[in-house]
Amino acid sequence: QTETHNNSTPTQNQNLLDVVSPRNSVMFNNEMMADVHFVVGPPGGTQRVPGHKYVLAVGSSVFHAMFYGELAEDQDEIRIPDVEPPSFLAMLKYIYCDEIDLCADTVLATLYAAKKYIVPHLARACVNFLETSLSAKNACVLLSQSCLFEEPDLTQRCWEVIDAQAELALRSEGFCDIDVQTLESILRRETLNAKEMVVFEAALSWAEVECQRRELPPTIENKRLALGKAIYLIRIPTMALEDFANGAAQSGVLTLNETNDIFLWYTAANKPELLFCSKPRKGLSPQRCHRFQSCAYRSNQWRYRGRCDSIQFAVDKRVFIAGFGLYGSSCGSAEYSAKIELKRQGMPMAQRIIKYFSDGSSSTFPVWFEYPVQIEPDTFYTASVVLDGNELSYFGQEGMTEVQCGKVTFQFQCSSDSTNGTGVQGGQIPELVFYA
Repeated sequence: QTETHNNSTPTQNQNLLDVVSPRNSVMFNNEMMADVHFVVGPPGGTQRVPGHKYVLAVGSSVFHAMFYGELAEDQDEIRIPDVEPPSFLAMLKYIYCDEIDLCADTVLATLYAAKKYIVPHLARACVNFLETSLSAKNACVLLSQSCLFEEPDLTQRCWEVIDAQAELALRSEGFCDIDVQTLESILRRETLNAKEMVVFEAALSWAEVECQRRELPPTIENKRLALGKAIYLIRIPTMALEDFANGAAQSGVLTLNETNDIFLWYTAANKPELLFCSKPRKGLSPQRCHRFQSCAYRSNQWRYRGRCDSIQFAVDKRVFIAGFGLYGSSCGSAEYSAKIELKRQGMPMAQRIIKYFSDGSSSTFPVWFEYPVQIEPDTFYTASVVLDGNELSYFGQEGMTEVQCGKVTFQFQCSSDSTNGTGVQGGQIPELVFYA
């Protein structure tokens, strides 16, 4: 019996790999020695793509079964109408070249191709790309896709964005593109951080686009038909009476009986039974990151002359900043005007001018942005406030550079925007109010 020995060293093997990898790369989308062709894309939008069975079989168990399995068919041309050509080519580029080339326009279709042909590393890269690019604008569409692709981690990330930035997500164009099952799951959501009037208006916008998809004129009757039983997931009785009277009651979508019963539900002692849920959504409870260990006041501090108090912060997990907690007057009750702002790398992300009343205590007083702002991990952001008020205020002392809030770690550093004395050790902006 003869034995064969592989006497090559690890270094020689690596050299071989370094040479073989570019050779495979040369064959990507190349007619040279191609032994199979794919006609990719829907009718009218197809592209003929050359392939090499051996390379494809090594990179995908589906291609291996297709070309070398027991049920393999000897086809020279294979039609793939359900995958877009750019996404199929992105998958082949990974198989041939070990390169991942993703872009926002095609990443969902590439994920579909990677799932269909069982290319797990590419599929994971697609999911990571989607999680990184997740925002209120695309969260609803990605939610429906993540359920379709059975990606529970991505689904969870989508829900985090939709819950915290519900009003932005509901008003996004993408909301109208979701399927009815996703619509119902969002309308059913207990933790939506949104006014019910916004939920109602979003559902009507979705119904109008759904009429177009069904090739129906967008009449009031057809919108109601498109919504079906999903309309009862909108918690109309939890709206402010004024919102209901001026909005939902006059929309025409509710029947006269429904409108009458809801008015009675608001006002009558003997309330009628409703098909609509009358229990308010829980929404989200804001968390507070407090960065000082004590606070104080002095006869000449903290004074405001239109100068900026500012601090930089970073987090290790995605959060949504809803506002700041600010100190108030140390000389009895007083009102302040505050211009609050969030910036990333010098670019404004959100700002608002708002008044708040302080009662003379050393408590913090919340001021809110119009919508919560998405904050990505491992990047420094600048929180700023310009206060206008005659009274001196309390100020923080013994500031911390790192604060643990639940599962989120905040880091603080001084900001060059700060011209009124606030820094890590002391000053204003004692709290960041956030959802996680």
